[in-house]
Amino acid sequence: MLQNSIFVLLFILFSTSFCVYSQNQSDLVIDTSYLLEIVNELSSPKYAGRLPGSDGYNQAAAYCELELKKIDIQAIGGQSYYQYFSTEYNKINKPLKLYLIKNSDTVKLIAGNDFVCRGFTGSGTYTSEVVFCGYGISMPEIGYDDYNGIDVEDKVVLIFKENPHWRISESDWTPSYPRYKAQVAANHGAKGVLLVSTFNSRSTKPIGSIATGEISEHTLQTTNIHIDTSVANKLLIDSGKEINILQNLIDSTQKPFSFPLTANVFTEVHADYQPDAQTMNIIGMIEGNDPQLKKEYLVIGAHLDHVGSQGDKLYFPGANDNASGVAAVLNIAALLSKKRELLKRSVVFILFGNEEQGLKGSDFYTQNPLIPLENTVAMFNLDCIGHGDSIKIGNGESAPILWELSKTIDLQNDNMISPGTWSGGGADATAFHKNDIPCLYFVTTNSYTYLHLPDDTFETLNHSLFYKITKLAYLTALEVLTGNYEKENIIK
Repeated sequence: MLQNSIFVLLFILFSTSFCVYSQNQSDLVIDTSYLLEIVNELSSPKYAGRLPGSDGYNQAAAYCELELKKIDIQAIGGQSYYQYFSTEYNKINKPLKLYLIKNSDTVKLIAGNDFVCRGFTGSGTYTSEVVFCGYGISMPEIGYDDYNGIDVEDKVVLIFKENPHWRISESDWTPSYPRYKAQVAANHGAKGVLLVSTFNSRSTKPIGSIATGEISEHTLQTTNIHIDTSVANKLLIDSGKEINILQNLIDSTQKPFSFPLTANVFTEVHADYQPDAQTMNIIGMIEGNDPQLKKEYLVIGAHLDHVGSQGDKLYFPGANDNASGVAAVLNIAALLSKKRELLKRSVVFILFGNEEQGLKGSDFYTQNPLIPLENTVAMFNLDCIGHGDSIKIGNGESAPILWELSKTIDLQNDNMISPGTWSGGGADATAFHKNDIPCLYFVTTNSYTYLHLPDDTFETLNHSLFYKITKLAYLTALEVLTGNYEKENIIK
């Protein structure tokens, strides 16, 4: 049945409307200079990493609002472009210091290279002993406790950021979110946490992150810092074991191996925590022209937020993640604005807030939609599309009609889509997928080289790939907005 539907759709595309994308190649204007201009702007120090709740994010939202107005994209219902919601916000102020102290030697560690604060660190200024506490798990009820028999009162614990890949019972481990692990450490009397990545994690570099998971209480007085593997090994130097050896030891025995270290650390973190700061999604729309089809909507979205700044020197530019997606949405909006007379369906553009903190902006929108979700025929999400080497389109398994459409367009143009897809949304498409809205997730392969690092800069972009994936998203959107096939053919 599904294969028949795909065949019917493709037959209609080729035989009746033969693809608007083919007819409009001559006047297609994906403006690479415009794409790069927006990324360069949004990733600049001016916006300080676009952390939701911050002045930098608000200024970025104002910049995007102005761009929407320039290209004649209207706010829905003639109201504000902003859809406000509340968020936790933690500003990490200067000075920000972490020193390693061994005997009479003090080594100043560099923020962004040797360490970064987790986004929801607490505050503290102290010199303290360090205790290695394995995975930082305390579950005596199942027979595993990294804190059993070890004194961490007023000390700093060095622990793995991730949880073990094994279990010792049928029970799941407690959450691996760093803020949860800091809370566990604080419950045992520790004043700070030093997290180090396991050797089998995606990256062992300290990364900026505001992902928190569910947490019952923010630990205001417990510092939460992610350190590089090399720093962990310097702390462990007198133990005769490196951090990877300790991981192997615990993994192989499936038993805790905690012990005090001989090195101390000096820590200074000043964080200003607000549980209910205000942030927003930025939303605009072009209404379609068909009397009936204009009541159906395509949503094209990308998240504007990133992970912010720390102290007075460190900020995370977020050029690929996700100034690139925002630039593409704005460029697509500009192109569609010039072709509004061709559009039968309506199109909604959303720049989401708080993706990095757990998809909160897209969740808020789908719980408080500005147009009925039942009239939303599809959602396109663009996230991390400026770096990499080819195109990946997600949700082909859950939205096969749209996926085949995009693949067909790609074959007629740049032939850049790499094999493989997935189902279930992903990032800001997830909330729409949960509401039975078919989605396409536009991303590049090998896109995450600099994910959440200070190195995610304008200079790392692949200009040609950025142009091609934006073009593909635009042409696919144009086909949905001008196509003659029914909604039922899209959502099957």
